[in-house]
Amino acid sequence: MALIKSPAATLATVTLFFFSTYAYEGRMVGGRTEVRDVKTNEEVQQLGRFSVEEYNRSLRHRGNGEGAKQLRFVEVVEAQRQVVSGIKYYLKVSATQNGITRVFESVVVVKPWAHSKEVVTFGPSTSSE
Repeated sequence: MALIKSPAATLATVTLFFFSTYAYEGRMVGGRTEVRDVKTNEEVQQLGRFSVEEYNRSLRHRGNGEGAKQLRFVEVVEAQRQVVSGIKYYLKVSATQNGITRVFESVVVVKPWAHSKEVVTFGPSTSSE
């Protein structure tokens, strides 16, 4: 006896296989993924520069002016992305402050359809790099 499947049943089987394989590899839908080639990824580097500019802007807004706390962007050294209501980037940004290079962590949410990007958090890295 031949087994005849409808297109809907075939699609359901393929979808189930895809999600079971995806879960098996330890990934979750909406989970973070590493950004490859961070140093040559122009979008990621621009987001790192944007994070530093926003940090400096917030210092000026609070009246700290062009003081010693201002940062100068060097490069993004590590990045992950997560699909949320937009794309959330988790960045490790190298920047200089008073001539000393330090690593900062930044979270930026980009919503391309709204032409917006927002720095959610920015501060010194807590990792031992």
